[in-house]
Amino acid sequence: MKVSVSYLSVKKKYIPKVIYQLDKTNVDFIHVDVMDGKYVKNKVNSYKEVLEMSYYTQKRLDIHFMVNKPLKYIDDFALLNVFCMTFHLNIKNDLKKVIDRCHAYGINVGLALEPDEDISLLDDYLDDIDLVLIMSVKSGLGGQEFIKETIPKVKKLRDKIKKEKRKILINVDGGINLENKDFLGDADIISVGSAITNSDNYNKIIDELKS
Repeated sequence: MKVSVSYLSVKKKYIPKVIYQLDKTNVDFIHVDVMDGKYVKNKVNSYKEVLEMSYYTQKRLDIHFMVNKPLKYIDDFALLNVFCMTFHLNIKNDLKKVIDRCHAYGINVGLALEPDEDISLLDDYLDDIDLVLIMSVKSGLGGQEFIKETIPKVKKLRDKIKKEKRKILINVDGGINLENKDFLGDADIISVGSAITNSDNYNKIIDELKS
């Protein structure tokens, strides 16, 4: 299992130091939450801020867009070292255009499901995407408690992917720690925030999450 680390709960002045330290660990990706203050209440991680953050790491970026109109973001963010761009289903841009724009840059595309959204909502897009991000907390805030109902949802999606013989990755995001990570064995990636960034030994926690 791969680990993508979120720095959403890190105070802004400490982000460069935290990212620099994470760059020296075994973490696979840096999880970047981009919020426009409209899709969700918070507004964080403008392109300029993410660009500045990226100077401190060579890790690939796993970008989760919580924005209404991602088309105006993609061209800039595609210039960074991006592994995947993930979007929500109910955006105000044409989702097919968003997917095509990312693929034109050679970037993987993911779709995110909120805790109350069923995997059947993905059916029209499964031929076009590379990843599904299952939210195990509500979008918009760090430090939330893991929603246990996520566990059977991940298994249901894994079974569907296997049955249809698709090469789609499953990423789970929110409230994940050493106590609940073993319930997520059907995921390919777990996106973890404060369980890592609040620890005294990043690499120790990351290795335990991967095991």
